[in-house]
Amino acid sequence: MRAAPAILVVTGAAGAGKTTLVGRLAALGLPGVGCYHFDAIGIPSGAEMAARFGSGEAFQAWALGEWIARLARNEDGVWVAVVLVDCAYAERNERLRGPRGQPELATPRMDGWAAYLRGQADALDLPVLDTTATSPDEGVATLRTHLAALLEPTARPDAAPQPGSGVGWMPNAPRR
Repeated sequence: MRAAPAILVVTGAAGAGKTTLVGRLAALGLPGVGCYHFDAIGIPSGAEMAARFGSGEAFQAWALGEWIARLARNEDGVWVAVVLVDCAYAERNERLRGPRGQPELATPRMDGWAAYLRGQADALDLPVLDTTATSPDEGVATLRTHLAALLEPTARPDAAPQPGSGVGWMPNAPRR
């Protein structure tokens, strides 16, 4: 029996370390693993987001819908796992002001978004990868562990996911 496709969603606030970790994961060239970056569709400026979509939040909702539709087109259904990448506010804001070069994102609003995401992960019992004091290599090793669990051959729709695994079954997605 052919394994169903799988999607590991790596989410988090700006500056938490998602792009760094997924980029390093992609560089490993793991068989059967493709890495897709949300930012690859091109992120418009704030003014363009407001003009075309009404707001940055509306752009994010549109872009997320586009990516999920793109990734979910399949015949077999999809195994989905979600991992939140998070870090301390001070660390994330330092990354945004420093190496990331996006000081405009180091705001109380972004802090609120990070807190909301953490609350949702806690409420849904999703795994959280805290990158505050974790090296990128350690973070990639953690993502590989989540991928291994997701791609486990025994993972079938009739197999109950473990609490905190962030893994679940999405039935056949409608084709567009």
